[in-house]
Amino acid sequence: MTTIELPSRAPAPPPLAPAPAKPSVVGLTRARLAEALSEAGVPERQLKMRAAQLNHWLHNRGAASFDAMTNVSKDLRGALAERFTLARPEIVSEQISVDGTRKWLLRLPAQGPRSRPAEIETVYIPEEGRGTLCVSSQVGCTLTCSFCHTGTQTLVRNLTAAEIVGQLVLARDRLGDWSGRAAPEGAVVPGDGGRFVTNIVFMGMGEPLYNLDAVRDAVEVMADGEGLGVGRRKITVSTSGVVPEMRRLGEETGAQLAISLHAVRDELRDVLVPINRKYPIAELLEACRTYPGASNARRITFEYVMLKGVNDSPAEARELVRLLKGIPAKINLIPFNPWPASPYECSDWETIEKFSEIVFRAGYASPVRTPRGRDISAACGQLKSETQRMRAKERLALAAE
Repeated sequence: MTTIELPSRAPAPPPLAPAPAKPSVVGLTRARLAEALSEAGVPERQLKMRAAQLNHWLHNRGAASFDAMTNVSKDLRGALAERFTLARPEIVSEQISVDGTRKWLLRLPAQGPRSRPAEIETVYIPEEGRGTLCVSSQVGCTLTCSFCHTGTQTLVRNLTAAEIVGQLVLARDRLGDWSGRAAPEGAVVPGDGGRFVTNIVFMGMGEPLYNLDAVRDAVEVMADGEGLGVGRRKITVSTSGVVPEMRRLGEETGAQLAISLHAVRDELRDVLVPINRKYPIAELLEACRTYPGASNARRITFEYVMLKGVNDSPAEARELVRLLKGIPAKINLIPFNPWPASPYECSDWETIEKFSEIVFRAGYASPVRTPRGRDISAACGQLKSETQRMRAKERLALAAE
């Protein structure tokens, strides 16, 4: 493991700080870019064209300064620079696993005069022919899944769409993943000549469907073919089972769906994934059967963490097959990734293989996810930043802003 501590490192929790004087336009949708341009004095008849131009420079070329935008007039560049920045999330630390996985602890600006900067974690996972970026959608998490380290950190706030997109922009900066740039020396990246970040998974900190408006807008920016250009079929949004929002996710984003299932009985899932008490397994699976766009070509991924002696028996594998009948699905079996004070252990490899064989023989793809980044606590269920929960008066001050 390599840890790179950057000069911006500061003790946690971050101190109370004012919001930045000038907001960043990085990560904004075209509609929001048009609003920024209007504020800078661009005539209404030019807004659509100028927004497309700005989107290209920010999200296709990775411009880090307004001066780099050579086909934008000097006057407009100056007007934009007076009001906005091109700031990315601040990197507090970067850790590089022995397997090439990278984890960034990122600091986001305070949102009000009496709030603290927030911290999140983002993970890049290089594989043969692809590179996956695992992004966060919230600071902390409102759910309390008992096997997940992130779930032990209480919710601070939702991320904005621009803060979600900023994680991808930052990753491309660090990896040299913009047109005409090269990866940093020694970086582990796909070697097939394509983009280094090819896939996005909303599987970092937070429950994406409790921040769906921002997730929808972030997917719009990420999937823009003239900008960041990540295809919607390469973007997967994972939910623990916020049933009322699932149809809207499919209709408004076109993203792939992943379900954090982890149990086949309500009494066990109530413990592992407590949102099950509100939306039990039968309701969740019915929402999957009617998910917009689900088909054999666009299968729903069911994530199932393997917990020794808890949910890993052959009987549970057979029940999983029965439950998913009629749903175009694949099943990701995830060896449990340990974290301090966790009450669980990972299933034995022989047990995982037997479980996988039962699922596979029933006609479902059942890959066993290779643990990545365990040595830097970057694996599934291990993300947890040092951000502290806002005090009540801080939340009230933020709401007043």
